Amino acid sequence: MIQKSDIEKLDRFRKGLSDPTEKQYVYSFFSKNEESEEFKQYFFKKFDEYIKNNPKEDHQLSYLLDRIHHIIHKNVNRKKRHIVKQIYKWYSVAAVLLTPILIAGIFFVTEQKQNRLIVAEAPVTSTLYAPMGSRISFSLPDGTNGWLNSGSSLKYSLPFSNDRHVSVNGEAWFNVAHDKDHPFEINAGKSKVKVLGTKFNLNAYPEENNVEIVLEEGRVNFFTPGLTSDVEMKPNERLVFIKGSVNIEPADVSKYSAWIEGKLVFRSDPMIEVAKRIERWYNVEVELVDKDIEKDLISGIFQDDSLEDVFHYLSMISPIRYEILDQQVNANGVVQKTKVLLFRKKYNHSK
Repeated sequence: MIQKSDIEKLDRFRKGLSDPTEKQYVYSFFSKNEESEEFKQYFFKKFDEYIKNNPKEDHQLSYLLDRIHHIIHKNVNRKKRHIVKQIYKWYSVAAVLLTPILIAGIFFVTEQKQNRLIVAEAPVTSTLYAPMGSRISFSLPDGTNGWLNSGSSLKYSLPFSNDRHVSVNGEAWFNVAHDKDHPFEINAGKSKVKVLGTKFNLNAYPEENNVEIVLEEGRVNFFTPGLTSDVEMKPNERLVFIKGSVNIEPADVSKYSAWIEGKLVFRSDPMIEVAKRIERWYNVEVELVDKDIEKDLISGIFQDDSLEDVFHYLSMISPIRYEILDQQVNANGVVQKTKVLLFRKKYNHSK
């Protein structure tokens, strides 16, 4: 139940008269009452009173609504089963700290005597990040949704819906909302991907110095400096840009999007590529001690398998031995990644 003392504190807060202790109380109050119907009714009643008393005011709330939309989807995404505990904890903090501030901001905006926004309309950059060894789902304010793979990030600015530009480092799967008047553009290093509404997978880890696009449906245009014109893709095609050249070939789309379902899929892939994907998937370091292993072709599907299980299987279907080294602490006290060494079976190593 909202007490008279709570209303007095809210009034002082919106007038800018709260001391640090009282501000903290207000933030906590909003957090604790997010699900309270009484609180919601009180809040919307105050908002309606303001609208009725100021019918000609144009407060340009699109920016603030975009921010709220972004945070709401972050809080929804924390419930996805593939999100790691660290991200879950981070989103919990965001829910406690950011959501109350935004709601309190609206309360302050709509009630203050000056009738002006406290949040500037200048664009604000938002970044989503999937730590190594994790995958996260995301949803953007325009209705676009997708996934970020291990060690990947997606950056965009708010307001967003009229300027649909994002930057990607790493791997992401997109289901882009159709909007013919506002094309969706992705910056991947120096390259650009332009779409209207489509589903596709984009792989652009900076350290690999290449871009890979696999188109499931819709249309995608790819452009990079050095090309005379855009390259248009068709569904079920894979585009690879490496060392200044572009190659397009037919592709099994399911192989390249299986990771969003928690599956690690290899279909006649060279061991050097398999090693890179395992490194990201399990957040480990894989060293090919015998370099001739690099071109060995590997096939297999893994889901919820341990690192040990994966390499045990690989050692059964290919002539390799493996050794998993436990995490070590270096001289600076930093815990290093688990390391996996791969050898040819002809050498007399363990396993």
